[in-house]
Amino acid sequence: MYLPGVGPKKAELLINELEIATFKDLLYYFPFRYIDRTRFYTVREIDPDMPYIQLYGEIVSGSVEGKGKGKKRLVFRFADSTGSIDLVFFQGLTWIKDKIKPGKKYVVFGKPNLFNGQISMVHPEIDVYETENPGIFSTNINGIYSSTERLRNGYMGNKVVVKLMFNLLNLVLTKIPETLPDYLLNKYRLLSLPEALLNIHFPQSQELLVQARNRLKFDELFYIQLGILYQRTARISATRGFVFDKVGEHFNYFFENNLPFSLTEAQKRVIREIRHDTGSGKQMNRLLQGDVGSGKTLVALMTMLIALDNGFQSCMMAPTEILANQHYTSIVQFLKEMDIKVSLLTGSTKKSARTVLFNELAEGKIDILIGTHALIEDNVQFKNLGLVIIDEQHRFGVEQRAKLWNKSDSVPHILVMTATPIPRTLAMTVYGDLDMSIIDELPPGRKPVKTLLFNDSNRLKVFGFLKEQIKQGRQIYVVYPLIKESETMDYKYLEDGYESIVRAFPPPEYVTVVVHGKMKTADKDFSMNMFVSGKANIMVATSVIEVGVNVPNASVMIIESAERFGLSQLHQLRGRVGRGADQSYCLMMAGYKLSKESRKRLELMVATNDGFKIAEEDMKMRGPGDIEGTQQSGLPFKLRITDLSKDGELLEAVRKIVESVLLRDPDLSLEENRALKTSLENTGSQKDFSKIS
Repeated sequence: MYLPGVGPKKAELLINELEIATFKDLLYYFPFRYIDRTRFYTVREIDPDMPYIQLYGEIVSGSVEGKGKGKKRLVFRFADSTGSIDLVFFQGLTWIKDKIKPGKKYVVFGKPNLFNGQISMVHPEIDVYETENPGIFSTNINGIYSSTERLRNGYMGNKVVVKLMFNLLNLVLTKIPETLPDYLLNKYRLLSLPEALLNIHFPQSQELLVQARNRLKFDELFYIQLGILYQRTARISATRGFVFDKVGEHFNYFFENNLPFSLTEAQKRVIREIRHDTGSGKQMNRLLQGDVGSGKTLVALMTMLIALDNGFQSCMMAPTEILANQHYTSIVQFLKEMDIKVSLLTGSTKKSARTVLFNELAEGKIDILIGTHALIEDNVQFKNLGLVIIDEQHRFGVEQRAKLWNKSDSVPHILVMTATPIPRTLAMTVYGDLDMSIIDELPPGRKPVKTLLFNDSNRLKVFGFLKEQIKQGRQIYVVYPLIKESETMDYKYLEDGYESIVRAFPPPEYVTVVVHGKMKTADKDFSMNMFVSGKANIMVATSVIEVGVNVPNASVMIIESAERFGLSQLHQLRGRVGRGADQSYCLMMAGYKLSKESRKRLELMVATNDGFKIAEEDMKMRGPGDIEGTQQSGLPFKLRITDLSKDGELLEAVRKIVESVLLRDPDLSLEENRALKTSLENTGSQKDFSKIS
């Protein structure tokens, strides 16, 4: 409010529109692009297809043309030694006319247009030509700041923001404290922080602009990683973990007698990593990424058997009842004929059954408990909980996950699982405190899903193919993006789709069920059970079935209006098929008119089944804040200048630098690291992810 040029009204606008409340907020509000005004063009060189250009010359004349409100325009004739053009204004005529005087020299900056065969410029910037140097803020590389309609209407366009930044830097440039120690600045040849902030707003050259961006990105990534790894170091040193020091009879019996298929090399590697963690005396905090159908549940079960062999109970929390039931069924099946007590707790568990379950759990009679959010209720008490497994953890809130920590006297080992592949850069930031394990192989016998792209002209051909699949005893998913017709979006919608499917596949020869998020739970469960049991041939659904439906007999996934879905969502939906030994298919039905981005997305789906490649491309196209699994809660930090989809190499380099700093000085107590400790304490908004998995 007290910065020259701001005042109460503009201060309120800046807070409401851009969340700029302090000098530091404004200082770290960086231009999103730059215009190089080092070159002057002549009028003769102008082409109407040119971008913004700069001219130097004289205003020859000016006049108001047209009559009536909204029809007047102010036209200046601008000339240099090679010719002349018109500069046209439709707004602020009186103010501009008083400001611009014919006969004076001006610098004009704008976009050339062609109108009635004549080249002109509409609403260009016009400034008096300055001959003297205005000081350290003089530059011909001009920053352009993102704005909003309310800011522009409040007379806070780019020029005003530039002026505010000029005033601010004049005021504080010499008082900005350095955030990095000299040894890092010298070793990595980084600009000082004041130099970087000056050159990000008023670049003295293209080279200094590049150096400024590099320093500020380094700073941003350094403190994100320092926050994460400092907490991790403190947790590891302070938290003792239960020691699982043996692999005993339960694990060995299962491995020798019940293992349904040979483990892949990736599964073996992950189990070795988990065994090392749980046997080290330190508390495990591990993220297990595995593409759909890669065998994460089997790895989770074998980890629970290690816990059991060491006298500990385990629990596994899933985001939906469908997924919890599925895990329960498959784990009971895996453990057939073994003397292991597995129980299920969900919102649907009856009161009488709950009472029995709570007593058995507290007495240690239940070895493995599988459930939903119900697991975090206060009356769920274990005798000796040693291992917590969280499936599809991004669907749980931070507080929900943290409550599981209180179920044990000491901190249990944590294994977090996700079937949504996370790009490496995102994993290193959002989940940077967790150790990473990846299952990047499918179990033997699984055939890659064949993915094909069609439009409506192929519909009869597609229906014929579906009938052939059903005749062979297979089942079909048909997924729609919307439940009811949208007036604004011409996408296939579920209610109409269901009717057309029933017409093409009439009962009683074919049985079709519907599943969507707005159905009553009992109705949804009935439809789901019809399909899972094989009594229904076709399931028409919204993306509610994206996670957690496992029907090995379902061999075809039809995705209607596929252009409406993001890449990660398409990949998750495709993962619902291909879970048996038969060849499976994903048929994407798309509109005739596809945007360039939509076509690129769908063609990538056709080209690869690699979820990690798809996740990386998804982040490049949409940015990290939009990636599925992070949007629900947003990134835990604000990135002002870094782009995780482009700055992966810098992130990896910075993380290694932070690791080396903490290896030498784990609690940042050395004098040379005082600036790091101070800056870390001042960025208190960094969430502590070390105890919430």
